[in-house]
Amino acid sequence: MPRYYLGVDGGGTNCRVRLADADLNPIAEVTNGRSNLQLENGEPAYRSITEGTREVFAMAGVEFAETANTHACFGMAGGRLPSARDAFAAREWPFAKVTIYDDIDIARAGAHEGQDGAVIIVGTGSAGMALVAGKRYQVGGWGFHIGDQMSGAILGRELVRYAVEATDGLIEGSPLTDAVIEKLGGSLDAVMAWSFEKRQPADYGALMPMFIEAYDKGDPVAQKLMEIELRYIDRYVAYFKKCGANSLAVVGGFGQRLLPLLEARYGDYVCLPRTEPLNGALILARQNAASA
Repeated sequence: MPRYYLGVDGGGTNCRVRLADADLNPIAEVTNGRSNLQLENGEPAYRSITEGTREVFAMAGVEFAETANTHACFGMAGGRLPSARDAFAAREWPFAKVTIYDDIDIARAGAHEGQDGAVIIVGTGSAGMALVAGKRYQVGGWGFHIGDQMSGAILGRELVRYAVEATDGLIEGSPLTDAVIEKLGGSLDAVMAWSFEKRQPADYGALMPMFIEAYDKGDPVAQKLMEIELRYIDRYVAYFKKCGANSLAVVGGFGQRLLPLLEARYGDYVCLPRTEPLNGALILARQNAASA
């Protein structure tokens, strides 16, 4: 059995690397730069993980040569495609074993502490996954352009579109739509110019605090858009129940803000995650070592 486990939670914004002992007790942790596998052929991700590995071993006071006695597990943003995971796994690594997962795998493992169950990520992006009796079910996670229906980014984009139509006089507006136009420049010309500036999903997701505040105040447009959001989540809940998952953890800042609404809608079927994704990476690393 390995003496150490190394877990990675590789996100589009930052990369967390944690070293743990044989009992999964954390020893050291660092945070480095972005690590999406779809960015620059995974080069920034490789750099973040290799540098992070050296840093955690040095921080822990453990010789770097002990990587040969370490099993590693990476959960990576942009890891939906098997070809991306396989190419990244084929790089030169110092570990006894490396397993690459999509980031939702480690989120699910952490949420249920390695046991069966489902998870949805509802943040800037969105996706879902369940493990039931050893069978893996994954849906969503196809990105902003063709997926991410539950995400804050998609809802934010729809909010901007709604605000534009309302300002044009095509539909009824609200204080929220007025506030969106004001935030994005104060006129439709300004909003159009804003939209042309290579906007990323996070730019639309950044409107969610404004949206939630308006919803809490009973804004009619926010109420209407929230119902659309919840209907998207309905699809995932129905799917995972059909798969036999007995509980669904909600991960992601936007999703956890919606939890009271989800509990009212689905009862105790939905829950908060038991532990974080980075711990899920360590759990999977140990499970993989045990089955090797």
